[in-house]
Amino acid sequence: MEALSDGVFSFASTLLVVDLAVNPPGTPLQQFLNAWPGYLGYLISFLTIGATWLLHTGMTDRLERVDSIFLRLNLLVLLVVAFLPFPTRLTADALQDTAGEMVAVTLYGLTLLTIRCLGVILDAYARGEHLFAAQQPGEEPRTTRSRQWPVLIGYAIAILIGLVAPNVAVALYLALALYLIVPFRDIARVVRESRSHP
Repeated sequence: MEALSDGVFSFASTLLVVDLAVNPPGTPLQQFLNAWPGYLGYLISFLTIGATWLLHTGMTDRLERVDSIFLRLNLLVLLVVAFLPFPTRLTADALQDTAGEMVAVTLYGLTLLTIRCLGVILDAYARGEHLFAAQQPGEEPRTTRSRQWPVLIGYAIAILIGLVAPNVAVALYLALALYLIVPFRDIARVVRESRSHP
């Protein structure tokens, strides 16, 4: 299960790079700069896949066993992760051609939200069925449930905003991806420790 999952995460993130391209007209520099929507889509989607992989790895590292339902839920997560490069490309193209911008950005947001929802469902199922190994006293769980609800609500709000202002929604998707991937608490702890022990 872990080998298949890691392979899909790796393949999906690699596919994001394949979709990056520069197109004429213009000088090479102009073509490179004009392709900015592709770079932005790549960044958001790569960070989203990375955050999902971190959540998934945190779960699988703590699993004592799996059952048939968990495996099927895991396949659903992988199904949507592998799909992500498609709406990423649609959104990158749409940001340069506003005719389909709203549809593309909405599909993109729904895909991001679905990935996160399925990750939460997978974690909740594992907890409910006691698939995780017993924690040692004082051990912190590697999956952080406290961060899930703000993210899910944030995606829902961004999707609604995208119906009116697609560019703002894309900026919110980036902010949510950064929130998920950057370990703010760990960074703050390291800074505090470095200041207390010069």
